[in-house]
Amino acid sequence: MSRLLEERKGLIMRIKTNDSNMPIGKLTRIKDFLPTPAELVTSEKTVKITIALNRKSVEFFKHQAQQYHTKYQKMIREFLDKYAMQYS
Repeated sequence: MSRLLEERKGLIMRIKTNDSNMPIGKLTRIKDFLPTPAELVTSEKTVKITIALNRKSVEFFKHQAQQYHTKYQKMIREFLDKYAMQYS
């Protein structure tokens, strides 16, 4: 093994890795259109649905709802409404 190291002495080897979390190509900054947690507290007619969400996302909304004295489901609904309005 040491002989192999001696033969490669002075050479720098780079291993190219593909990280799926890293951007590909030129980046462009876009305007932040997402509402703040305080903006998610409003009322409107609703339709009931069943949806499975990531636990961390639900915990985030529960924590924010507690701070703003509102319901987390209402904040999630407002978040989705504002997102949909951005692309409507």
